[in-house]
Amino acid sequence: MKLLLVEDHQDIAGVIFDFFELKGYTLDYASNGQHGFELGSSDHYDLIILDVMLPKIDGFQVCQKLRERGIDTPILMLTARDTREDTLEGFSHGADDYLVKPFDLDILEARIKALTRRRMGETALAQLSFGEMTLDLSSHTVERGNCSFALNPTLFTILKLLMIKAPKVVSKQELIAALWGDNEPEGNVLRSHIYQLRHQIDKPFKRAYIKNVPKVGYQLVDEDEL
Repeated sequence: MKLLLVEDHQDIAGVIFDFFELKGYTLDYASNGQHGFELGSSDHYDLIILDVMLPKIDGFQVCQKLRERGIDTPILMLTARDTREDTLEGFSHGADDYLVKPFDLDILEARIKALTRRRMGETALAQLSFGEMTLDLSSHTVERGNCSFALNPTLFTILKLLMIKAPKVVSKQELIAALWGDNEPEGNVLRSHIYQLRHQIDKPFKRAYIKNVPKVGYQLVDEDEL
């Protein structure tokens, strides 16, 4: 899981980094709101931990600007401001959860896990659907029409992200981060995987779902939108 931590207090940031890195998480860090917004809007994260009191741009504005940009990554806000009005303000700017300092790190991790499970559809959904296509999240199989395909882990990850975000565009950077994190292989390997996925789920049918958005990424588009 890849997290973005936006926190100007170095000691708190260090404690959070140590705790989550020991548990196998990958973290990026920003010490001010402007840098946090730039990272949050340009890279793929499973969740953003966002402090409220930040230099340059406060956490409320960062959250609002990310939502206005169309970024729907779960955001958990951290703050020492514990009034009812502060909590409501956080939610009104697009936050998904709100944790008051000081907090227990195990509780923070539990909140993160709950938010990401909901984000990926793992709490209530066993399947994802788009048009006449269904993806089984447990068996990694796709059904379209009368055909059924078993996907390898890479193709499953790509299709799952495309279906979760559909009909929005999934950037190449998001796909690369979901597949390889910071260890992207050399060459245009992503294009090869997209070709394989198209060969399985689009080629046997009259219309294609996977659309290339030049210089941006890919999206799923139903017939009426092609």
